[in-house]
Amino acid sequence: MIAALLFGVLTVSPASAQGSTRSAAELMDAVMWNREPIGGAFTLKDQTGKTRTDADFRGQFMLVYFGFTYCPDICPTDLQQIGLAMEQLGDDAKHVQPLFVTLDPERDTAEHLAQYVPLFHPRLLGLTGGNADIATAADAYRVYYKRVKTGDKPGDYTVDHSAFIYLVDRDGRYLGFFPPGTDAPRLVEMIRPHVRGSAER
Repeated sequence: MIAALLFGVLTVSPASAQGSTRSAAELMDAVMWNREPIGGAFTLKDQTGKTRTDADFRGQFMLVYFGFTYCPDICPTDLQQIGLAMEQLGDDAKHVQPLFVTLDPERDTAEHLAQYVPLFHPRLLGLTGGNADIATAADAYRVYYKRVKTGDKPGDYTVDHSAFIYLVDRDGRYLGFFPPGTDAPRLVEMIRPHVRGSAER
C-alpha cells in the first residue's frame, strides 16, 4: 500500500521540465534509507509576505510538507491529516509548527496561500519564494519534483512530486519521515513522545 502511494506521486517526467535534477528513485532511496543528510537552511516567504527562515522555528518541532495547491488529491489529503493531528495533539500542538512549502511558486503566491492554508489548520504556514529558493529547500529535504505540461496554455501543467512529511526537532535536526497517506492518529503517536521527551530534558 505504501509503495503504491509513493510511486503514485513519483511519476517520471521529461528531463526538460522544471524541478529536480536528480531522479525520483534516487531521491526516494536517499530518504527511505537515510542515505544522505536531510533538512537544512531555507529562506522563503509565508502567506502574509513575511520572510521566514528555518532558524525562525528553533525551539519548536517542525512538520514539513512539500506540495502545491492545485494538487488534486495527495496534497489536500495529507494536509488534512496534518491539521487533524494538530487538533489531536491538544496542548502539545503548541510545540509543533506545520509548514507547507509549495513546489509551484508561479501559481502559489503568498496571496493564494493565504486563502488555501487556513482550510487545513489555523497554524499551518504556507511558504513560497523564487524558483531558486524553492529548489534550495527541496534539495535540502531530498524532494523530487518536476513540472509537467498538460496542455498548450501557460497554466496547463501539473507538478509530479514526492510527498513525505518530515519531522524536525527543536534544534533543527531531522528526526524522520512519514510516508504519504499517514493518518492523523499515527502522526500523533509518533510526534507526541518526541515533544514530551524533549520537554522533560
